[in-house]
Amino acid sequence: MPKLSRFFIRASLIYLVLGFTFGALILANKGIPFAPLVWALFPSHIEFLILGWLTQLALGVAFWILPRLGSSAPRGDERWSWAAFVLINIGILVSIVSPYANLPWLGMAARIIQFGGFLLYVMGNWQRVYPPKWPVVTK
Repeated sequence: MPKLSRFFIRASLIYLVLGFTFGALILANKGIPFAPLVWALFPSHIEFLILGWLTQLALGVAFWILPRLGSSAPRGDERWSWAAFVLINIGILVSIVSPYANLPWLGMAARIIQFGGFLLYVMGNWQRVYPPKWPVVTK
């Protein structure tokens, strides 16, 4: 398994644990109210489980399983996908901070950062899904 896939999957498991922990706190507070501020964790709970866990798990497995290219660089230029990993995680962290920072533009900035990460991932792995139709000249 490539190193980047391991990073994506490990990060997704960390987000899974955090998301389940926040969800358990919210659910426990719903049954036996002990701290009304626990409900402020709800946006973080959703962010961790959807973008942190599900999406990164899918991207990590996809990076591992997509068809390989030639023998010299079987997964193409991995820098695109590494940049995607960094941007997606920065976007998640910015999105978690945005409700508490009282800056209305920060949530939109987080989504733009995440979208940029997904775009970089697609750009880095596109030729593995749709190889070029014309002959590639190699020296």
